[in-house]
Amino acid sequence: MSHPRMNYQAFLSKLAGNENLAAWANQLPDQIDAGLNPKRYGDLPRWQQALSALPELTSRTIDMNTSRVGARGDITPQQSEQLREALMGLHPWRKGPFELFGVHIDTEWRSDWKWERLKDHMAPLAGRTVLDVGCGSGYHCWRMRGAGAELVVGIDPTPLFVVQYFALQHYLQDPSVAVLPMGIEALPEKLAAFDTVFSMGILYHRRSPFDHLIQLREALVSGGELVLETLIIDGQLGECLVPEGRYSKMGNVWFLPSTATLESWLSKAGFKNIRVVDVAQTTTDEQRRTEWMRFHSLAEFLDPDNPQLTAEGHPAPKRAVLLAEKP
Repeated sequence: MSHPRMNYQAFLSKLAGNENLAAWANQLPDQIDAGLNPKRYGDLPRWQQALSALPELTSRTIDMNTSRVGARGDITPQQSEQLREALMGLHPWRKGPFELFGVHIDTEWRSDWKWERLKDHMAPLAGRTVLDVGCGSGYHCWRMRGAGAELVVGIDPTPLFVVQYFALQHYLQDPSVAVLPMGIEALPEKLAAFDTVFSMGILYHRRSPFDHLIQLREALVSGGELVLETLIIDGQLGECLVPEGRYSKMGNVWFLPSTATLESWLSKAGFKNIRVVDVAQTTTDEQRRTEWMRFHSLAEFLDPDNPQLTAEGHPAPKRAVLLAEKP
């Protein structure tokens, strides 16, 4: 937290004022320092240099309720080039898109498409306290705030994503949104503090899906809503793909259930009112390589002769959104 543009003080003050989160607020400074430890993450000083290079600009309009989250205002051509270069210093940008003063950060994922698929199904976020698990740079956190959430806490253990959040926060200046450098394991047990909890694109990375679902349930207040998005397969109750090797060239994919199986997991984990609200095939229009993410993307992860299969011969990525409530 030593870098002047990575300051959580205003957010921590808001957290301290929430009776359900005040105790955690006392633990957070040490957890944040551990998650942004330059001795552990050798690239941090370079990313902090990129933050330092951001030009000082005045945000006249803040956009949190549009596909490109960002800020608008006056900017000179020289400042625009300086801004673009500093933001490029935080490559790769995975989730977005964003636009800052006319600079379009064309991220690997069109995360706005996912938001459009789920926003009309979930309970309205107005006035709610929200947790976004595995939030990346916080794109959906800003959309949640734009939808009226009172406080949005994103958590992600990848330091680069946290620094990207601070690049955005430098211009958006909203202490009610934070991305914290940690995983769900850092949450106090049985916190029961959030009205809505999101877990999107995380479950299949967990060795124990039931442990993850129970952690999500314990973070919710009674009557709170879980928004779960994950990879699934077509199939009946009880069917689940457990890739022996890689899946779509990812090595850390453990379980891809059918939607019926996933519903039964949620029921066993203690949720009620469980329903599937969307199923969508992931396309190379939604996840692709761009100048802001120049590494391999979905097109390279599929069978070149049959895009209905992954490179390993598994069913190509398909994602479902489920909603469930904590009793």
